[in-house]
Amino acid sequence: MSGLINIGFGNAVNTAKVVAVINPDAAPVKRLVSHAREEGRIIDATQGRRTKAVIITQEDHIILSALQPDTIAKRFSQKDAFQEREDQGGSL
Repeated sequence: MSGLINIGFGNAVNTAKVVAVINPDAAPVKRLVSHAREEGRIIDATQGRRTKAVIITQEDHIILSALQPDTIAKRFSQKDAFQEREDQGGSL
């Protein structure tokens, strides 16, 4: 089941469409972001801050976030754990 995860500053991403959350510091990732920017496939959710995570979607859009990849991954994990409890009829 899909849902939304906060990626910072009131922005959210559909969890069912995310392929990867990666660190932007490696040269191949920088090239990926550069090519996506040229092709108009960038969604900048950093609010002018430094990009700390690059989110790749199934539709080949690249989302830039000012949150650390670990933070975003933790939010995915928390959402999954909550969804499992909900599916089993449990509550928080």
